[in-house]
Amino acid sequence: MTTYLPEPDQQLSDPATLLLDYLDYYRSAVRAKIEGLSDEQARVALVPSGWSALELLKHLVYMEQRWLRWGFPAEQVPAPWGDRGPDGRWLVGPDERAADLLAALDAGGAHTRTVVTGTALTTVAAPGGRFPDDGTPRPTLGWILFHVLQEYARHAGHLDIVRELTDGLTGE
Repeated sequence: MTTYLPEPDQQLSDPATLLLDYLDYYRSAVRAKIEGLSDEQARVALVPSGWSALELLKHLVYMEQRWLRWGFPAEQVPAPWGDRGPDGRWLVGPDERAADLLAALDAGGAHTRTVVTGTALTTVAAPGGRFPDDGTPRPTLGWILFHVLQEYARHAGHLDIVRELTDGLTGE
C-alpha cells in the first residue's frame, strides 16, 4: 500500500483549509494502518514502551476531543482523559473495538471541521473547559490545529512501524 499526500496548492490563500486537509489526510493514514488488523493484532504491544495500535487509536480520538471540544470551545466532556488509566498509560477496555474507535475518529474530524469553518485562526480558546479563566494565556485556534496536526503526523509514523512489525505492510 502506497499513498502519497497531494502537494498543496501553491496559491492557497486559506491556511485553515490547508490545516484541515492535512488533518484529514493523517486521519486517513491512521485508518489505513488500523484497518486490516485483527482485534488480537490491534491489541498487541510491539514496542518497548508498551502501547498497542488500538491504544494509540483511542489516544488520537481523545486527543482531538481534548483540543477541539473541551479545549477550544470549552465544551464540557464527560471524560477528557478517558484514554488513560490511573497510572497515566493509554488503555482500552475489552469491549472497545477498532471499528467503533475509527467511527469516533471520523466524527471528531467532522466536528473539528465544523468548529474551524468560519472561525479565524487567531481566535483564542474559550475559558472554562481545558483552559481555566485565571489569566493564564490560552492558545489560538491556529496553534491548536497545528498541535493536533503534529500529534497525528507523529502517531501515524508510529503506526507505520507497528504495522510493518505486525504484517510487513509498508507505505506512507
